[in-house]
Amino acid sequence: MILNKKCLLTTACLVTALVSFGQNKNLKLFYTQPAAQWEETLPLGNGRLGMTPDGGISKEKIVLNDITLWSGSPQDANNYDAYKSLPKIRQLILEGKNDEAQDLVNRDFVCKGPGSGGPQWGKYQTLGALELEFTYKGISAAQPEVKQYQRELSLDQAVANCRFNVNGVNYKREYFTSFDDDLSVIRLTADQPGQLNLRILLNRPEKYAVKTVGHELQMSGQLDNGTDGKGMQYLTRVSARQKGGTLSADQHSLLIKDATEVVIYVAAGTDFKSFPFQEKTKQVLAAALKKPYELQKSRHMANYGKLFKRLSIDLGEGASAKLPTNIRLDGFYRNFEADPSLASLFFQFGRYLSISSTRVGLLPPNLQGLWAKEINTPWNGDYHLDVNVQMNHWPVEVANLSELNLPLAELVRGLVKPGQKTAKAYYNANGWIAHVITNVWGFTEPGESASWGASNAGSGWLCNNLWEHYEFSQDLKYLKSIYPILKGSAEFYKSAQIKDPKSGWLVTSPSVSPENSFYLPNGKTASISMGPTIDNQIVRELFGNVIKASTRLNIDAAFRAELQEALKSVPPAGVISKDGRIQEWLEDYKETDPQHRHISHLYGLYPASLISPFSTPELATAAKKTLEVRGDDGPSWTIAYKLLFWARLQDGNRAFKLLKEILKPTLRTDINYGAGGGVYPNILSAGPPFQIDGNFGATAGIAEMLLQSHDGFIELLPALPDAWKKYGNVKGFKARGNFTIDMSWKDGKITSYRIASPMAKKVKVKLNGELKEVIAQRL
Repeated sequence: MILNKKCLLTTACLVTALVSFGQNKNLKLFYTQPAAQWEETLPLGNGRLGMTPDGGISKEKIVLNDITLWSGSPQDANNYDAYKSLPKIRQLILEGKNDEAQDLVNRDFVCKGPGSGGPQWGKYQTLGALELEFTYKGISAAQPEVKQYQRELSLDQAVANCRFNVNGVNYKREYFTSFDDDLSVIRLTADQPGQLNLRILLNRPEKYAVKTVGHELQMSGQLDNGTDGKGMQYLTRVSARQKGGTLSADQHSLLIKDATEVVIYVAAGTDFKSFPFQEKTKQVLAAALKKPYELQKSRHMANYGKLFKRLSIDLGEGASAKLPTNIRLDGFYRNFEADPSLASLFFQFGRYLSISSTRVGLLPPNLQGLWAKEINTPWNGDYHLDVNVQMNHWPVEVANLSELNLPLAELVRGLVKPGQKTAKAYYNANGWIAHVITNVWGFTEPGESASWGASNAGSGWLCNNLWEHYEFSQDLKYLKSIYPILKGSAEFYKSAQIKDPKSGWLVTSPSVSPENSFYLPNGKTASISMGPTIDNQIVRELFGNVIKASTRLNIDAAFRAELQEALKSVPPAGVISKDGRIQEWLEDYKETDPQHRHISHLYGLYPASLISPFSTPELATAAKKTLEVRGDDGPSWTIAYKLLFWARLQDGNRAFKLLKEILKPTLRTDINYGAGGGVYPNILSAGPPFQIDGNFGATAGIAEMLLQSHDGFIELLPALPDAWKKYGNVKGFKARGNFTIDMSWKDGKITSYRIASPMAKKVKVKLNGELKEVIAQRL
């Protein structure tokens, strides 16, 4: 037990203070009308299956998802002659002819074929929709008069519902994707007998067939693989169990007449990785039909709660907390003082989305998490490696959901072999590389355009996520399993670097600073360069982490020595330009868009720990100026990233300003690359369109404002904004070193805290401005 001696707290007093932790207040999203568009629906998921009910009265559309449902197939799009052009590309860059080098990259150094624009690349797609068509006794109108409507999502139960009154009858619908029997469940009830009359249908925009087999409704199909058309297969099964009335089936639907209660079960699966989806869906449906609804629900909540209830956060509660969520969003930007708990709700919503959109043994959340309403999902719903998939995982460690990092580790493990082919084909290099985009089929080639697709950063950036799981968990068995991945990435960068004759530094070439471009002295523009700052930062961090891993595992001493020597020639974490900013490229180019959405050259500030006010104050000051020029607006993921940067710079009020920016309500769904991000009424982040990384980035940002552990010590409240100073407490946060943190504060000062770990050990802690060494309590 660690005590704040200044407050003279006794052990008993501290324990009493910590009992109040865990009071998760108002953990609900709620609304007083059905969803008018998909971006107002309530997302449910169990890590594999997802659904988004809209709560409609006469017609309800429930979009269904399976995180493994992808079109496309594995392909080899490597240009195995690309390396032959490498010397010429590099020479042109050294001569300052970056525009000519870029032309050559576009000709010889991109993937073969259409890349991510082609059918073999594939898309993450919607599974389809469950549609419920209701009729109400005594009501002939298509839109009956509705009273007392309320729709809500409970974050601590992972259950949604809607309630309303039609013609004097109270109706209720309850929805969850089960963490028990692995299927989706919808329960319909009426408080008067015989009042439920509905038709149940399944459909999809393409490639589907619907039929009934007895009283089971089935939808099946096969997606396009981009070659012979015989891609991934899927199957959805729907059964219902009613009290009162009758259940019947016609050719394409199930019909319920005069029931008082109906429970609908939706089982679904695909043949991804040869999963026996036909038999498994049959089994889970049969098991669920035998189980009482309340037992299914209670087991679901218990299993989900094992993850969600590890952490609680209380930032106080204002007068707006009891308002509908969309009204709270409308008011927050103008009067955040009236609603301090919206930030804690948003934080817990991010944790809810993590738990709901991935699970150990499956896939990591993609650009949509697992919720997609389309066949042609924006940006294919795939994995972007220049910030997006990484951002999806930034909150899971600190938010006490560590195992949810493992699906990403397995996705990366699957990139190593194809990445080795790509490294040889394009760079004639050792190790493995993944560029800027990938999919479930293991794509590692450059993208189809030099302006964005030639980024070298993808594989090294992924290694940061893998390393962070070790840093938080201290799991040596895990470290041993990922060491070959880290080493292979380091081998690539080590063997693919060239010497910059001006500085003598070893740098990547060709590469890009993700998706940004610059002016050349001749007035032309280019993206292709050598040694963009993000690459230098990633190489510096990666080499250092592999050295640490080799030391801790007591292996590979020779390679460790090679990296230690190589680090002497790697550029520093940042170079400060003439105007006081951190340079984005090796040369001090003028960027074409000073407010570009990507801020890749601050990678060293976050997620890496190469730049900090504590250890590198000059670079931290330059990072601030960089952010000032970039501005505060952008797509939602950009705003979230800036929030994280300001939190790392320990400017809590500026970080809070970014939190307000991301919580601006919007209904826009157009594809946006500039200003205008925010959140939809259901608090899913808007690029626009919907892109889940903004949710996850902001969740990580809130945590970073309250706790940091990257600088060699644990700091409590490093970036506490004025808005949260009055009062707050948290329980269950995690810090690097596998420490669990509880703390309470008042008027901006820590009043009680507890640090625990699996074994009693020393740790440095900074709180209330004082750095001290303490012994953590054993868990």
